[in-house]
Amino acid sequence: MAGAIACVFPGQGSQHVGMGQKLYKAHPLARQVFAQASDILGLDLASLCFRGPEEVLTDTLNVQPAILTLSIALWNVLQESPFNSPHPMFLAGHSLGEYSALVAAGALEFADALRLVRRRGELMQAAGRENPGGMAAVIGLDSETVERVCARAKERTGGTLGVANHNSPDQIVISGDHASLEEAMSLAEEEGARHVIPLAVSVASHSPFMAPAAKVLGGILEFTHIRRARTPVVANVSAQPIVEPEEIRRELVSQLTGPVRWVESVEYMIAQGVDTFVEVGPGDVLRGLIRRIDREVERRGIEDILEASVGCESR
Repeated sequence: MAGAIACVFPGQGSQHVGMGQKLYKAHPLARQVFAQASDILGLDLASLCFRGPEEVLTDTLNVQPAILTLSIALWNVLQESPFNSPHPMFLAGHSLGEYSALVAAGALEFADALRLVRRRGELMQAAGRENPGGMAAVIGLDSETVERVCARAKERTGGTLGVANHNSPDQIVISGDHASLEEAMSLAEEEGARHVIPLAVSVASHSPFMAPAAKVLGGILEFTHIRRARTPVVANVSAQPIVEPEEIRRELVSQLTGPVRWVESVEYMIAQGVDTFVEVGPGDVLRGLIRRIDREVERRGIEDILEASVGCESR
């Protein structure tokens, strides 16, 4: 892989039953990460990831630490593999994946990140019970049109609605109360969206509805040890690199209520010279999004690298 590299970490939605099983069997380092996570959480995380059941794995309280654990297991194995990978210029994570990126950057200890994402999931669920809502993916409309659709829907319902994820130029996720979301989905179809897909989530992530969760998480982060990142992490909220502990604290609070600016984050890294993106985690969601953002850059999964170097794949 010639040129500058960025490593990117996926978030919720990338999980699948069976994820990480081959990696776990092949690498003692991976087994150590899963064992540490299981001790901290008080559950058999390896069994949950490998055998499910799916409805238990996908529960917010379980899936957030599960994805973080597998991502860091993959990252640790890569660091010790014979493959001589250049040090990444940037790290970035999509929503939950930002915690994985911060662990990889040396800003957060894995154990602290694990406790944070478990608490984050609890707080998000509580905020969702207080302010019920949902999310939907709008495919085939640009960001400006989707923003206009959300504004019109809010005018009609008087509710809360906005863009949650700028995933790719033609894939935007919206988030808000159920009535406003339904109205926006209808309006998006009228505007010519190819697909409007309600997401199987129980909370309106990256919206003002998560403000109670953000407030409590901010208090927890004040007492969490965060170091200066060794590698810049391109933040979800600003689409700019952050390294300082206070920047990181502000980002982790803000990303609960603010949109994930993934398109701008990827475009920023490309503008700085990145020509190869390596996805570190389950699935290939981010590679698909990056392809829609820029077809010229190279996209690889970490399992491809590990398989090429030590005969292992992660799924």
